[in-house]
Amino acid sequence: MSFYDLDKEERNKLVEEISKKILSDIEKSANKNILFYFSDEDTYIRKTAYIAIGRIYKTHNKLRKDILNILSELFKSDNEKIRQTVINAAGEIGIIDFLPIEKLMEMGLFDEHHSVRNAVIGSIKKMSEKNPKPSLAFAQRFLHHEDFEIRREICHGIELRGRTHPQDILPLLKELQNDKKARVRNTLIHVIGQIAYKKGCLETVVKDLKGWKNKELVQEALAEIIDVHERYKNFSVFTQAQAIDYIEKNYP
Repeated sequence: MSFYDLDKEERNKLVEEISKKILSDIEKSANKNILFYFSDEDTYIRKTAYIAIGRIYKTHNKLRKDILNILSELFKSDNEKIRQTVINAAGEIGIIDFLPIEKLMEMGLFDEHHSVRNAVIGSIKKMSEKNPKPSLAFAQRFLHHEDFEIRREICHGIELRGRTHPQDILPLLKELQNDKKARVRNTLIHVIGQIAYKKGCLETVVKDLKGWKNKELVQEALAEIIDVHERYKNFSVFTQAQAIDYIEKNYP
C-alpha cells in the first residue's frame, strides 16, 4: 500500500514511525532502516525519509557528523533511488548548512543516472531560495562546464531564488547568454520568463536585460516573458497587456 493510499491519520503515524526508526539508526551509527526507506518504490516514502533526515540534522547537533557519514556511505550504492534520496536529504541539510554537503552535491551533479542529477536541481532550488550565498557560489562554479547538460541543470537549479530575488541570479544567467547549445539556451529563456511575473520582478528583469549584448536572445526572452504573463495570468502582478506595455516603454 502506497503512502497516499493511507488516510491522513495513518499517514501521520507512518511519518512518525519513519522518523523514529531513522533517528534510532543514526544514534546507533547504523543504516538498516534508512536504507530500507531510501530504496522504497514509493516516492513519498522516500520523501518522508529525507525530510526526516533534514529535521534530525537541524535539531540534533551531536548527530550531525554521524548523519553526514551515513549519507556519504549510502551514496556509494548501486541503487539510483538510494543515491537520489541521499541528494535530496543533503539538500534539506544545505538549506541551513551548505559546506558539509557540497561534495555530495558535486558528485550528484555528475551521477550517471538522470534521477540523481534531477535531485541536484531540486536541491539547488530549495537551497538557493533559503541559503542563497553558498548555493549560488556553488552554481557559479559550473556555469561554463564543458558538459552542456551540467550548464543547463545549473541554470534550471537557480530558478527558484530568482522568482523572488531576480537580482541575485541575473548576473549568473547573463553569463549564459551566448551559450551555443539549444538546450541551455531554451532553459535560459524559460528561467528568464519564470523570474519575471512576480511583484517587482518584471521591472528588475527588463532593466537588467538592457545590458545584455545578445539582443537576439533578449528578444526571445521578452517574448517568453509576455507569454508567461498569459500562462500564469492568475499569479502575475501584471496582465499580459500591461506587461507588453511596460516592455514597450522600458526596453529600447
